[in-house]
Amino acid sequence: MRYSPEHKAETHARIVRKASVRLREKGAHGVGVADLMKEAGLTHGGFYAHFESREALVVEAFGYAMDRSVARWRKLLDELPPQKRLAAIVDGYLSRQHRDDLGHGCAVPALGAEIARESAKTRKAFAAKQEDLIQLFAGYIVDVPPQIAPKRASAMLATLMGTLVMARVTGSGDASDEILGAGREAALAIATGLGPAGKTSARPAAKPRVSKAPTARG
Repeated sequence: MRYSPEHKAETHARIVRKASVRLREKGAHGVGVADLMKEAGLTHGGFYAHFESREALVVEAFGYAMDRSVARWRKLLDELPPQKRLAAIVDGYLSRQHRDDLGHGCAVPALGAEIARESAKTRKAFAAKQEDLIQLFAGYIVDVPPQIAPKRASAMLATLMGTLVMARVTGSGDASDEILGAGREAALAIATGLGPAGKTSARPAAKPRVSKAPTARG
């Protein structure tokens, strides 16, 4: 049976969309092609009608997830007053909701460790999407020279990602919440330039709040 180009494009998009969630939940090697196709309501045999390899699907699904995250961050942050944007990034990224929802969270901490072992082509594709996120965050770091903002954004994102991974490893109890709180303070200090990331705060690290701050869900 021959399908129209529109039907094939819709099917392709559905596979990518479903795969973007499953890969973040299970990891780049935690779910097979058959499972991904079943998730999209299709048979294993139809996979190569849409993708030349499993690697191609992983790259495209990662790109889809990152593009969605960047678009959502931009929409939500542009609606906030400038002085509240950096705190919103930190609060949203290091929220309990983001920690507990791998399938719809930022794809970099979910898949980064695995992708670091993949081919140069795959790493390059991931690095480009990661750079998009860095540049987005850099645009909200104001009152600094143009060459400084991307450096701060890169350091802030590294702190956010590392904190999120540590919190997920720890679980969802008080210890995990404390890691999120400490990471929030460190990331905000880096972004604003108000103090060294490693400086000990005079007050206990704040526990993450349940708020309407944007998250990295995609």
